[in-house]
Amino acid sequence: MSTPFRHTRPPSPKSATGRTAEVFEQIAVDFGIEQPPTFVVLSSVPELLVPAWALMRESLIAGAGSRTGKELAALGVSLANKCPFCADAHTVLLHATGDHALAEHLARGGTPENDVHARVLDWGHRTRVPGAALTPYPFPREQAPAYLGTALAFHFINRVVSALLTEQLLPGNAQRFRAVRSLAGRSVSRTVRRTAVPGAALPLLDAPGPGPDWAAGTPVGPAYDALRTAALAGAELLDADDRTLVRETLWAWDGSHPPVVLRGFPNRRERPAARLAVLAALAPYRITDEDVAAWRGARHSDASLVRLIAYGAFAAVERIETTMRAPVTRP
Repeated sequence: MSTPFRHTRPPSPKSATGRTAEVFEQIAVDFGIEQPPTFVVLSSVPELLVPAWALMRESLIAGAGSRTGKELAALGVSLANKCPFCADAHTVLLHATGDHALAEHLARGGTPENDVHARVLDWGHRTRVPGAALTPYPFPREQAPAYLGTALAFHFINRVVSALLTEQLLPGNAQRFRAVRSLAGRSVSRTVRRTAVPGAALPLLDAPGPGPDWAAGTPVGPAYDALRTAALAGAELLDADDRTLVRETLWAWDGSHPPVVLRGFPNRRERPAARLAVLAALAPYRITDEDVAAWRGARHSDASLVRLIAYGAFAAVERIETTMRAPVTRP
């Protein structure tokens, strides 16, 4: 039987207990999809699963602003990160919002005809480049916490997905067909169009801080803080020299994708942990079985691999976030 998972075998959601089970219950209600691989792949590390869901929920699903606009921002991020799984998912979710013509126009590689939609998609795409000019926003400033949270959530999710899932959103790449995309979107349309109550994911978190200034006073802030804490805890899987290498590489990164020949990347035989972390940050779709095997050996579990990938993914998120900060005017 085919599986969407690469390099790990996550535990079955049916065996989940405690907060992991609560997260899957909330996902089914608020996302409309039971046991999505995007989150199942994190379930071997509940301390990552919970805040990753919380950040996506409190920004994309329950945050201020239209769902169509935030789906466009997330699509722009996913296209910039070369994550076909997530790009296809957002196209399907645009069908769920009722924007069928827009979804199909984008699925064919088009640009939105609506100027605001086009600017939001472009804004999401440009967030990959640290320091890119992202203001003035193509959305009302009071919606910035939700839009920035959505963009940063998917900079993290894209990288985890590209590293640990296949590119096929549906078996046999069935999402290539218009009728399938439309049907899949319609199947979750009632959930997507329902107004979600902000803050419902926060009780699942362990005493998060308030988060960055751009999200102050919103549930997005604590969710972002919790994911940052959990993901960056994976640094303990690298030695001090490797952590320095990852940090320096990200500081010098200009948002570009690496060339076909990976010159300048850590050698998998000499520095396998650093190589995986840097690839997770810059080009997770380039992680190979050989890269994983060189690091894992007999010492590291699936959970350890998920934690290392999450560390590299969030190192990129943090690099992006530090250059896109903008204080939000409080009402």
